[in-house]
Amino acid sequence: MPKPGTRILITLSAMFAGVVAARADVQEGRRIAERWCAGCHVVSPQQTTGTEAPPFSELAYRFDFRSRPLGEILAGPHPAMPAMQLGRDDAANLTAYIRSLKK
Repeated sequence: MPKPGTRILITLSAMFAGVVAARADVQEGRRIAERWCAGCHVVSPQQTTGTEAPPFSELAYRFDFRSRPLGEILAGPHPAMPAMQLGRDDAANLTAYIRSLKK
């Protein structure tokens, strides 16, 4: 059984994630993806080239962005990526865009 404070933290985290997701701008997320990610990932259906990095349409299904924030996913093991720092709003926008690719 989780500690009492842990439940509150989990509840507040879930509520905050919902607020950020509600404010997220999918089109701004797409612009971020095209600027920072399209050199390695296929970030949109219109893009035809990429490298061995998985396309965003696959990442949309691979990760549960509601329970695992984008920053945590990017910090995990994966090939080298450009040095980019996303603010909270940019991360929320990029996450919203990736999630929008689920059909």
